[in-house]
Amino acid sequence: MTEEALSTDTVFCQSLVATGMLTRKQMLNAAARYKLGRSGDGGVVFWEIDERKTVRDGKIMFYADDCHRIKDRNASWVSSRMTQHYGYPGQLPVERCLFGLHLLEPGRTVAVVEAEKTAVICSELFPQYLWMAAGGMTMLSAAKLYPLREHKVVVFPDTDPDGKIFDDWQKTAEAAQAEFKHPIRMSRILEDHATPEQKAAKIDIVDLIFGQ
Repeated sequence: MTEEALSTDTVFCQSLVATGMLTRKQMLNAAARYKLGRSGDGGVVFWEIDERKTVRDGKIMFYADDCHRIKDRNASWVSSRMTQHYGYPGQLPVERCLFGLHLLEPGRTVAVVEAEKTAVICSELFPQYLWMAAGGMTMLSAAKLYPLREHKVVVFPDTDPDGKIFDDWQKTAEAAQAEFKHPIRMSRILEDHATPEQKAAKIDIVDLIFGQ
């Protein structure tokens, strides 16, 4: 993938600035860091690039001006579109990886969240961590965590009314723990500080920071 693949000409990137979540400079830094792209129909492309800098795939998502996902436009994958429209033979690696895995550096602490959007924003707000995303509530796995085994890792699950997301991610972290040099830490910031209304809305840490 070349630098020409990068694009900030998406509603997602522009809304990060318009909503005050990031300054324009921060947005540009984050877009370059994660090599954000643009699909032909205007969606943001969150490339999944592994620790060897190999592109696994790209998730295409659509956002409104308020930087929230457009619910009636489902996410799709670059590989699926290429197969559908161009008869692409599907030679991209089929195994998913953490979004942001290409940023892995020796000695750096990794923070794992659910959404790519959250990783992008937090990478500028809290640069002491390397921010990566599982890509969905049910998308975290021991296999995805395995490349982080030499690193200190903090996991930031989204929240929900009954704590199920936290419990599920904790079980996944425990399943991966045997391979890890350091204990995987589970952040309880949302479990301990989100209001009942916020838990009902299943917020993440960006929602907590910006009062959404």
